[in-house]
Amino acid sequence: MTTDASVPAPSAPYGTPETPRVAVRGEARLEFDPEIARIGVSISARGTDRRTALEDLTRRNNEVLTLIKSYGDAVEKLETGSFSINPELTRHGRGERIRAYHGRVNINAELADFTALGELTTRFADLELTTVDGPWWALRPDSPAHGEARRQAVREAVQRAREYAGALGASLAALVELADIGAENATPYAARTPRYAMSYGGAPEAAAAAPALDLEPQRQTVYAQVNARFTMTPPVL
Repeated sequence: MTTDASVPAPSAPYGTPETPRVAVRGEARLEFDPEIARIGVSISARGTDRRTALEDLTRRNNEVLTLIKSYGDAVEKLETGSFSINPELTRHGRGERIRAYHGRVNINAELADFTALGELTTRFADLELTTVDGPWWALRPDSPAHGEARRQAVREAVQRAREYAGALGASLAALVELADIGAENATPYAARTPRYAMSYGGAPEAAAAAPALDLEPQRQTVYAQVNARFTMTPPVL
C-alpha cells in the first residue's frame, strides 16, 4: 500500500509531546431581571342561539382589545390566538337538539411595563366571563444578557485551561477550537416558569375599582456552555 506524499498527514487529535493539548468546558449561570411579561386573555360567551353568542363574544372581545390598547406603548405585542364557537347538544331525548352555543376568543399580550401589567390584570375583573392566564416572565431574544453569559462561559474556559496548564508548569500557547455544547446536534432549551391563572365571572354591581395587583417579577436564569481546546507549552514533569 502506497502513501501519497502530497497529502498532508492528519494532525494528532490529542496533541503531541511538543505541543500537548488541553480540552475544557466553560460554563456560566447568571440571573437577570426579566424584560418582558406575557399574559393570555380568554373571553367567553354563551347564548341560546348562534347569533346571540357571537354578538356577545364580539362585544366582549372589543372591550378587552380597547382596554389593552389604552395602555399604549406599555403593550409591545398584541395578537389574537384562536376563535371558536361550538354548539352544546342536549343530553336527553332523541335527535340532535342544540341547547346553547359557546364562543371563545384567546388573546395574547406582551408587556414591558410591569406596573401597567399589574393594573391591567385587575381591570379584567370588571369584564364579563374573562380569564387571565400568566404572567410568563422572559428576556428578549436579543437581550444583552445572553451575550454576557456566553462571554462569561468563555472566560471560565480560558481560566480553567490556564489552571490545568499551570499545574504542569506549562502555559497556554494557542486556541485550537471553541464550540457550543452540542453545536452539531442542538436541541432547544425551553425554560419553564410558573404560571398563575385568574378567572372572573361578571363584575359586582356598584363595586369599586380593584387595586392594581402587585406582581413580583421572577428573575431569569441564563445558561451558557462552551467546549474549548488549547495547545500549551511542554510541561515540566
